[in-house]
Amino acid sequence: MGNSCSPQTPGIALTGLTLLCDVLAMTRNARPGSAIDIEGLSFRIGRQEILKGIDLTVAAGEYVSVIGPNGAGKTTLLKCVLRILRGGEGRIRVFGRPLTAYHQHELAREVAYVPQAGGTVFPFTVHDLVLMGRYPHLSPFSLVGPEDHAAVHRALQLTGMESFEHRTLDTLSGGERQKAMIAAALAQQARILLLDEPLTFLDPHHQAEVFAILRRINTESRVTVLSVTHDVNTAVRSSTMIYALREGAAVYSGPADGILKNDVLERIYGTRFHFLDHPFGGNPVLIPEGME
Repeated sequence: MGNSCSPQTPGIALTGLTLLCDVLAMTRNARPGSAIDIEGLSFRIGRQEILKGIDLTVAAGEYVSVIGPNGAGKTTLLKCVLRILRGGEGRIRVFGRPLTAYHQHELAREVAYVPQAGGTVFPFTVHDLVLMGRYPHLSPFSLVGPEDHAAVHRALQLTGMESFEHRTLDTLSGGERQKAMIAAALAQQARILLLDEPLTFLDPHHQAEVFAILRRINTESRVTVLSVTHDVNTAVRSSTMIYALREGAAVYSGPADGILKNDVLERIYGTRFHFLDHPFGGNPVLIPEGME
């Protein structure tokens, strides 16, 4: 069977019978309505095992947050789904189809990615950045058409970035750049959105804005969201499901409010938490012991 994180050379087809058997076997194991199925995924860098036998199913339209301490393997998990990292063991399916069966352009039509804020900033305009999100829908010799411009306009409108369209990225705040990156991912019109620490480096105002945008994308547009985050409180509020990693292994997988127990949180983070009543009701606010 094919390895879902194995290298794939563009333009070189897998043997037809091998690919057919792989597709049939993996589709039989996929859960109906699932957007992402990960089975037995392990990944090493040198001798260090970063991921250890990960099993995760993300249903179509679900909002799943991946939490855990630093070095738990959260970002590595996203990069395996994106095929940025290759060479692991196990299987990954996207909408029931093996990851190995996708050409990169095909995968980009299904999966969009928003990396962590705070990286290198290039002097593109916001419009140009968002237009780049249309690359999976364009061939090397095709021109940008009305459909592409319409997708860019919708993405800018949804993220509230219309007035920044002609600003260059290096003139924006961190929160504004993060919203521009989300707009580029939306212009891609993928059915799955992968997020790596979407609220990191943002001030409270922009955190609230980005949080609201992501909730709206998920609930109104039914885009499947798989988000890596260190913010446990936001994960509980936004997610239908939480998947927790510690030292590369899964230590919790279940409903978001299922982590609201100290025995579960201590297993994830190695520390206990205080539970405070939320001023507007709903789930309690979590504060680690020692930060009272």
